[in-house]
Amino acid sequence: MRNRYLDLLRFLAIVRVVVYHVTGWASLTLLFPAMSVMFALAGSLMATSLLRSGPTAVGRRLRRLLPSLWVLAAIFVPAMLLTGLPLTPKVLLWLFPVADPPANYWGALALSPIWYLRDYLWFVLASPVALWLFRHYPLPTLLAPYCLLLAIELGIYPNAPGVLREFGLYFGAWLLGFAHQAGMLRRLANRVLVPTVLALAATGGAWLLAHPGPRGYDLNDNPLGNALWSAAFILVALGRAPASADWVDRNPVFGRAVTVLNRRALTVYLWHMAFVVALTPLVDVVGWSHQDLLGLAIRVMLVFLLVGVVTALVGWVEDVAAGRPPELIPGGRRHAVPAAHRHAESRRGVAPDRAAVPGEMAVPGQRDRAAEPREDAVSGRRGRDVTGS
Repeated sequence: MRNRYLDLLRFLAIVRVVVYHVTGWASLTLLFPAMSVMFALAGSLMATSLLRSGPTAVGRRLRRLLPSLWVLAAIFVPAMLLTGLPLTPKVLLWLFPVADPPANYWGALALSPIWYLRDYLWFVLASPVALWLFRHYPLPTLLAPYCLLLAIELGIYPNAPGVLREFGLYFGAWLLGFAHQAGMLRRLANRVLVPTVLALAATGGAWLLAHPGPRGYDLNDNPLGNALWSAAFILVALGRAPASADWVDRNPVFGRAVTVLNRRALTVYLWHMAFVVALTPLVDVVGWSHQDLLGLAIRVMLVFLLVGVVTALVGWVEDVAAGRPPELIPGGRRHAVPAAHRHAESRRGVAPDRAAVPGEMAVPGQRDRAAEPREDAVSGRRGRDVTGS
């Protein structure tokens, strides 16, 4: 049975990512730490897959993640090679980005969301061991990434490798997804949850206020503040998640939009930054500034429009990678369920109408899910600085 509340969280996260990249509004990172939320959802679904299928779930998860990247690389890598990118063996990282794949001067910005796939690959590969540790030692495992990040940020562990910084920043959210899948967050009593959330938010907020970055109070410039504030948000968003959100589908247009962005989350995430970069010159040509609300609104709509076109052209790759029939616009097809199958589903307690919809987000423990997609306002920097939540 699909949980439309989780679908809604991912929908809001994707919209927030795109709007943030167009506007650069730091306040959006505080209102909705989108990337941490998406890592938490991904962690929950990864735990479900591992518990159902064992280590083979790693291969299936990668199979669903990589084809969309390969489509992007097939277009952008030749273009970068023709505009100055040296042809070296590192170009092969575009096939399996366990490290930052090479890019030229414009590609580094337009393709900066690749950081997410790099971190996602690391987390997927680490998940079988991490889940075993979590099931045997849940609290120490949950705290480990935050302790690592604290040691790095306080200078106790100086010059830490980049991979450890990333694990400290976002693997905690991934592990909170494990806790969500196990039902631990839902079972937390208010006398535990409320003080924990307040302590995390107060500590993260105080650290952010004491250490503003180049863009002010933007979580993307403050790893420790980001991790703590995001943890507080996730504990509330998932720990007190409603059993369902059927109201999402009361409006057919909104419900379809939620379904489309969930089915095409990776495509939207990978492609949107290229259009943000391409439309940036309009600021000078038309005279729009980041304080011009009308101009910003037009740019947001143009980005979504262009992403929509590309999604219609190549988004079906996500369907194929997930083993679903390809659809131009997802969510429009409802397959009939044989009576015998409906009877069997009813005996198992699965709603037949929901079971008839393949490939959509499910309640943890019931159904696998396509891969989902740090982000940053246009800044021209690489590595951790061109990412963000």
